[in-house]
Amino acid sequence: MIKACILSVSGPVLTKEEATLFAAEQPWGVILMGRSCVSRTQVRSLVDDIWNAMNRPCLIFIDQEGGRVARLKAPEWPLFPRGQDYADIYANDRERGLSAAWLGHRLIAAELAALSIHADCAPVVDLPVPGAHDVIGDRAFGTDPETVASLAGAALKGLASGGVAGVIKHIPGHGRSMCDSHLELPRVAASAAELAKDFDAFARLADAPMAMTAHISYDAFDANVPATLSKIMIQDVIRARIGFDGLLMTDDLGMQALGGSLGERGEAAIAAGCDVLLHCSGFLSDPLAIHSEMAEVAAVSPELTGRPLERALRAEALSTHQEEFDLVEGWQTFQSYFPHLAGAA
Repeated sequence: MIKACILSVSGPVLTKEEATLFAAEQPWGVILMGRSCVSRTQVRSLVDDIWNAMNRPCLIFIDQEGGRVARLKAPEWPLFPRGQDYADIYANDRERGLSAAWLGHRLIAAELAALSIHADCAPVVDLPVPGAHDVIGDRAFGTDPETVASLAGAALKGLASGGVAGVIKHIPGHGRSMCDSHLELPRVAASAAELAKDFDAFARLADAPMAMTAHISYDAFDANVPATLSKIMIQDVIRARIGFDGLLMTDDLGMQALGGSLGERGEAAIAAGCDVLLHCSGFLSDPLAIHSEMAEVAAVSPELTGRPLERALRAEALSTHQEEFDLVEGWQTFQSYFPHLAGAA
């Protein structure tokens, strides 16, 4: 039985306790945080150990957007641009901007696939507004639906070309947050008419393989209830209005925007309509504490069956195909777009 959850690893080496947990609980996937990524050889060995523990090659996730959100860090790995960097090119030359976004993410895919990582929690599809918290900021591809969806769509295609499934985030929109959802629950007071712009960016990418929820409440729809835990937001907005039918995963259940215990958060997210629970243990460093939290999330994770399983299999299918690509030529072109990153390849 495979469980509808994605768990993490406490460090660069899989502990005996984590191996036992993975073998027993069989999470659908595992996400690697920065604490687990030291070198290419080490990451490849870690992935092998994860797969051996579960006796199957589960999908390995990572957050590798570029800019400040990058678990694979220089100098071991190349630097990649922020979303805003692609938007700047797009503003001057639309086709060049789209080409840059595709290429940048095709090169990210090459780095990930070489490590047997085939799912990237990117691209960001949020539309930041003036005065919003900087938790999104320059990670965004712009501030209007057409620009953001066009560049994020090119990013998704670049990832898929390299055998990596992308995860659009943070559906239905994190750009209006006035605080950091890692620390508290943002409450968005915008009207339904105003939010239509945010939803439109995601609607243009409704065929994405996966999406990650926003731990944000929207007064116009379900006040004080985070979208991750809201049946109204998931069924009426994300599924019906936006039209997204891919795999819907939560953002990290360990974030403080959500109240209650981890088990209660997980149960509420599944009841609301999320397909898969994500737990990164991003605030913790003690392996035993991380293990304890993961065990709590796994305990409330249902078996991955029915429509969630169908969606998971569609996402997994992207990892089995890589299009032919000239890596040397790709890096040369990339450096012509981003000369300030030229020494990072």
